[in-house]
Amino acid sequence: MTGLELQPYLVSNTPPTRPQTMLATGIAASLGCATLVAIPFADVRLDGTEPVLPAYAAALAVVEIMTGVLLFATLTLSRHRAVTVLAAGYLFSGLLAIPWAISFPGVFPALGLDVDVQSTATLAAVRRLGFASSLAAYAALRLADGPEAGSGQSKGALLACVFAVAVAAIAVSVLALSGFDGLPRFMANSREVTPLWSYVPAAAMTLYVLAAGMLLAARRSVLNLWVTVVVLTLAMELFLLSYVSGGTRLTIGWWAGRVLGLASASMVLTVLVSQTALLYARLADATARDRQDREARLTVMEALSASIAHEINQPLSSMVTNAYAALRWLERPEPHVPEAKEALRDIVGDGHRAGRIVEETRGIFRKAGGERERLDLAVVLDEALDRLRYDVARAGVRIAVESFGEPVPVSGNRIQLEQVVCNLVTNALEALRGFVGRERLVTIRCRRESSWAVISFADNGPGVAQPQAARIFDPFYSTKSDGMGMGLMVCRTVIEAHGGQLWLEPGAGAGATFSFRLPVLENGRDEGRS
Repeated sequence: MTGLELQPYLVSNTPPTRPQTMLATGIAASLGCATLVAIPFADVRLDGTEPVLPAYAAALAVVEIMTGVLLFATLTLSRHRAVTVLAAGYLFSGLLAIPWAISFPGVFPALGLDVDVQSTATLAAVRRLGFASSLAAYAALRLADGPEAGSGQSKGALLACVFAVAVAAIAVSVLALSGFDGLPRFMANSREVTPLWSYVPAAAMTLYVLAAGMLLAARRSVLNLWVTVVVLTLAMELFLLSYVSGGTRLTIGWWAGRVLGLASASMVLTVLVSQTALLYARLADATARDRQDREARLTVMEALSASIAHEINQPLSSMVTNAYAALRWLERPEPHVPEAKEALRDIVGDGHRAGRIVEETRGIFRKAGGERERLDLAVVLDEALDRLRYDVARAGVRIAVESFGEPVPVSGNRIQLEQVVCNLVTNALEALRGFVGRERLVTIRCRRESSWAVISFADNGPGVAQPQAARIFDPFYSTKSDGMGMGLMVCRTVIEAHGGQLWLEPGAGAGATFSFRLPVLENGRDEGRS
């Protein structure tokens, strides 16, 4: 698949399914219930929980950075300004989580970091408002752009964007950790916030509300659905951290908010990973189907070429036999011109028939199956046997025919049906080649069974072993050392295209019996199919 072919499967383009919508709604509702449960215990202090903060910050940084990287990766397939802004927001937030944890009071006392408490609050404020701004910008761009198309962005442009985000995160971190006197006074002490901090959650909550409203109005997609859940979860986190807990750190309400923050950060990553796995599965399936289609086309081409070669051998062999016969008639002391002329006429007829066989064999592999006409099956049988008279005589085989005794009308293609008869008789002759011990005999029995016409070809040769009988109609499988394995497959294909059946009857002794049946036309109708 190309980038344009993969675009419909990207999370930024794919509409959410009903199960996905129900799952997202259920998760948002569950997190809302968890928030309500935590409210009565929000002011309970959890002293000594500072060592947990590095693990939390590490998980948050890894999840957000990975989310940003995966979002940037999707931009190589589809150009979305909104996704670019969202990816930059995740990457920026993830990078700032590291210095925020390092500067947190009491977390890394062994490092001997003497960082002002305002540094942590400043990093938290920039991270909070930066990510909230990216969410609002993403929602606004999705609302303005609607359905987007176009190939992906260049790797150079994406790397430049990533570099710019990293430089901005480093600059903010250095400025905050340097102890610059001009930092906002957000903290009264290591636990309590100042009134100035109240502007941060208010601004962030406003951005969340705007983002949620625009996302609900924008074109639906899987990414929009889950970003909406992220916005709602972040609003719950902010509600617990700043309004229920009053900004006081290391309380149950504060930690509950942090857990919600980690949950919100993980949502888009989980969706991206699952969607990527689904995309790879679809790609693998498409590749496998494409390979199967190519193999099927090659098999059909091989079958067609082998079928033409197989079917053309019979008239060519007949032409050679008739040519030798004509030469013998002409080389006699008293040439038999009438016999020679008849042999030459047969050569001409076989030449024309060879051309028709090529065209009709191609027709077998088309849905139409060749042109059809009303035929007398008894006449088709007689004409096919007449063409084989020299082959039968040369093989020293006697043909015994139990005819229908009456016209048997069928709808079919004359060339194809004659070739089926020729193939089945020729197979019987080859089965009797070199067979000694008794008279070599091929018995052809014709009979009516209700609305079907049945013809059986039985020889008294060595027969077909059971393992071979199970595969006798498979393409390219032959019991003869020099066989192509296409004759019986083509015969079955022809008969089935005519609405009939071809089968090998279980032997009751020596020899093999192949039979086929075709529906008989009665009053212009195909009774075998009614």
